[in-house]
Amino acid sequence: MSPEPVPPPPPRPGCDPGEPPAQRVEKGDEAFRAGRYAMAAELFRAALAGLAQPERGLCLRLGDALARAGRLPEALGAFRGAARLAALRPEELGELAGGLARALGPSGRRLPAGKQGRVPGAPSGEPSASAPAAPRELLGCPRCQRLLHEPVTLPSGLTVCRRCLELGPARPQARRVNVVLSGLLEKCFPDEGRVRRLASQARGLQRQQQPEAALLRCHQALDLAPGDNSLLLLRAELYLTMKNYEQALQDANAVCQNVPLLTKGHHVKAQALSGLGRSKEVLKEFLYCLALNPECNSVKKEAQKVMCEVFFPASENVHHNITPSIPSGPLNTTLKAQCHSHINTQSPLGEGGEAGSSQNPSEKSDVFRNTNSSVLYFILGLHQEEDRAVLESILPIAPSTGLKRRFPNDLGDARDLNDAHGKIPKKEADSSPLRNMSSDIGGSLELLIDVADFECALCMRLLFEPVTTPCGHTFCLKCLERCLDHAPHCPLCKEKLSELLASRNFNTTILAEELIFRYLSDELSDRKRIYDEEMTELSNLTRDVPIFVCAMAFPTVPCPLHVFEPRYRLMIRRCMETGTKRFGMCLSAEHAGISEYGCMLEIKDVRTFPDGSSVVDAIGISRFRVLSHRHRDGYNTADIEYLEDEKMEGPEYEELTTLHDSVYQQSVSWFTSLPDHMREQILSHFGSMPDREPEPQSNPSGPAWSWWILAVLPLERKAQLAILGMTSLKERLLAIRRILVIITRKMNSRQELVNSRERNN
Repeated sequence: MSPEPVPPPPPRPGCDPGEPPAQRVEKGDEAFRAGRYAMAAELFRAALAGLAQPERGLCLRLGDALARAGRLPEALGAFRGAARLAALRPEELGELAGGLARALGPSGRRLPAGKQGRVPGAPSGEPSASAPAAPRELLGCPRCQRLLHEPVTLPSGLTVCRRCLELGPARPQARRVNVVLSGLLEKCFPDEGRVRRLASQARGLQRQQQPEAALLRCHQALDLAPGDNSLLLLRAELYLTMKNYEQALQDANAVCQNVPLLTKGHHVKAQALSGLGRSKEVLKEFLYCLALNPECNSVKKEAQKVMCEVFFPASENVHHNITPSIPSGPLNTTLKAQCHSHINTQSPLGEGGEAGSSQNPSEKSDVFRNTNSSVLYFILGLHQEEDRAVLESILPIAPSTGLKRRFPNDLGDARDLNDAHGKIPKKEADSSPLRNMSSDIGGSLELLIDVADFECALCMRLLFEPVTTPCGHTFCLKCLERCLDHAPHCPLCKEKLSELLASRNFNTTILAEELIFRYLSDELSDRKRIYDEEMTELSNLTRDVPIFVCAMAFPTVPCPLHVFEPRYRLMIRRCMETGTKRFGMCLSAEHAGISEYGCMLEIKDVRTFPDGSSVVDAIGISRFRVLSHRHRDGYNTADIEYLEDEKMEGPEYEELTTLHDSVYQQSVSWFTSLPDHMREQILSHFGSMPDREPEPQSNPSGPAWSWWILAVLPLERKAQLAILGMTSLKERLLAIRRILVIITRKMNSRQELVNSRERNN
């Protein structure tokens, strides 16, 4: 005999008993999108209670909302209700899988109970990050956290294992093993190097589908490094290939105990358990994977498939033996009344209530013989105690903590490791960080490093600002640049370095710098002292000043240059490195080598082309006289003294001012009289003519317009050089006047000749 229907209590706010089910569903969808999952669940439950026939899609929405709200036993019941109407598909269980994974530890990435393994990035009892790194850690790969093996230096200057580079998401330009660092690793860690070579051979054989040969290499490597987690994981994969699931499970379980936060370890363990047919344990391992990396869709799909088998077996999905003779009306009325009572009072089912025991055995049997009643039974949560027991059998819970696993407290604050080893797809999982603390051969010993380990093959001195080429050779930055000035090839192996030269991506090799700084600090100090002395010597602007022997230059006048010769590439680069950004410009002299007078130029900009040549935008700033000159690394240098105009005062100054204004006007008249095409050419190359200065002697080199007009006038270089060396502004202005008169007469004569010919014609 069924109990009498319970009269519904007063409605709670936000849930009107008379509200149509469709409106409740719409409100539930809005609440779900807004993240109010508990409210969405109650609205969906109320909508289901108001329907004459339960709707499967609405049951799924209810299950998703409850899973999001963390009410997993109730969510499981909602999905069971949907399964009574039609078989569940794995893709419909995404939210339930996510909810179970979050229950394992949504904030702290809590680990499965077991032996505490050292996980890269997790807190430990070791010295703080401020303490000097151990030698092995210093030579560790930043990606896999293991000792570097076949180290490859990236364009950024970072050094990683070649295998880590090959398994990365984006493979850059092919780069070879760093010769210097590889030799150092072989010298300091010979046994570890042999283990890594055997492991590399085993992986190669695995890719070639030769598991027996790969397993032999793996055994040899484990003999040298017993308990190495990466080797154990590799051997587990090989056992899986050979369908030896017991051995695969043994190795995978050891890895999970040593490195609980390693996603791939749990994934391999799940595969081994699957081969043994232990579905509940398979689901638990997949959920661990999903808890560590919620974004891994491949694992999520696998977990959803196993959930279908464990929670919703085919024999319990759709109710096939419905007996129409059983009256379902009283049952439905009772269940709906209980549903309305729960919704309106908002009492949490299964949390101190007695919802799970509201049916006696005979009534419960009647419920399961009717589809509608059984669906309501599940969505109401009356099956919650049984579902809680099912969940506990897979994920043991701690008292009064919902479905939170009981984990070691000291590892509860482990950092997020998704970026390091959360990916399950094989290529990415292969590079998971696995540290074996028992096989740190020589890990506590200081490295035996001497200068010969870091010697530049070009200058035969300690590497300074070491740069590694794509072919794996390391040189001092300055040595490499000088070689590339002559040819775009590696100085040792002659491999083309055109791309490196074009990108100018000369980032220093970080690991080499750190090792030199730590183990060769005295030698580095001496090397730096020599470099600083060289820079100081190159910075002197009166002695050994770099000289570009090319064309005539004048103060204040722009002087663009195309630099392509190796010697001048070096010279310009040194000017930029020292910070002076200055060099002298002189004419060539037949006997003396360079002219007696020159102009100091200041670099404003340098634009480098892929072939190493460059365009240098420079401007004249002052004049000088060459006292002596010599050569340095192929280009000229000179000891110089700077020239300044003699100052004039009194009547001489007034006469100078009058002359200055007169010659200026004469220059403007001459320039404006030129044909249009000539003026355009001059303006495009030299720029506009500077304005007249109110004070002629304000600039030690004289007015800017006077140098501009000298650069523009069609004079022989000998005449230009003579005027450049004048230290009297008056003489220079008089020379300009004479030149303008001569040029104007010639122009007038030519014009008269042209006019005469036209008249004759």
